[in-house]
Amino acid sequence: MNSRPYKRVVLKLSGEALRESGSEDNISPEIVERIAEQIKAAHQTGLEIAIVVGGGNFWRGASAAGRGMDRATADYVGMLATVMNALALHSMLEAVGVPSRVQSAIEMKNVAENFVRRVAIRHLEKGRVVIFGAGTGNPFFTTDTTAALRASEICADAILKATNVDGVYNKDPRKHEDAIRYESVTYKEAITQGLKVMDGTAFTLCQDNSIPIIVFDMTKKGNIQRALMGEEIGTVVHR
Repeated sequence: MNSRPYKRVVLKLSGEALRESGSEDNISPEIVERIAEQIKAAHQTGLEIAIVVGGGNFWRGASAAGRGMDRATADYVGMLATVMNALALHSMLEAVGVPSRVQSAIEMKNVAENFVRRVAIRHLEKGRVVIFGAGTGNPFFTTDTTAALRASEICADAILKATNVDGVYNKDPRKHEDAIRYESVTYKEAITQGLKVMDGTAFTLCQDNSIPIIVFDMTKKGNIQRALMGEEIGTVVHR
């Protein structure tokens, strides 16, 4: 199988990726360990890995705002949720022997470093996995946008977006049996066809900085490792 040569990537994980489907637990240590082991296997090849994790397993700011909460406050709560997930992933990575650091966009010096671009890059160069928490530090921005922003800042070769479908389709494959999956699609085609790749701000950042987005199914065993190793799985969105 052909591979995509990466030196540095951003892995985007949803908060829901850390929990067992149907479970009352917000975080499954077993699932986090499986993710950490796959990251370890790719990290051992010399790949520089940064991670952005969402907080949807704990909290969704937009949903809370829709039920009457102030949107900015709701988003700040969501940012704190991403830090909890980042700390859980950090702990498991260290447990399996992968040196890592958590950098937060909101100052919380007792549990995480402040995000500093040059420090983050230095960590990556020294072989540490960097986990970015607290989103961008600003309300009204998603963790998709965080992934695009951090990838641009650290000069990542690609964003690997882990989802529960095996790529980008012309329509929802869970609702339409005739949905067509793309192996490759350009930014322009994705915009023209209204494909749900990332939110608009994130997508624009990737397009402006020529950062390819690889959308893949993380529910299939070993797929996170395959994506990190550059195997041609899922759909690549590119210039």
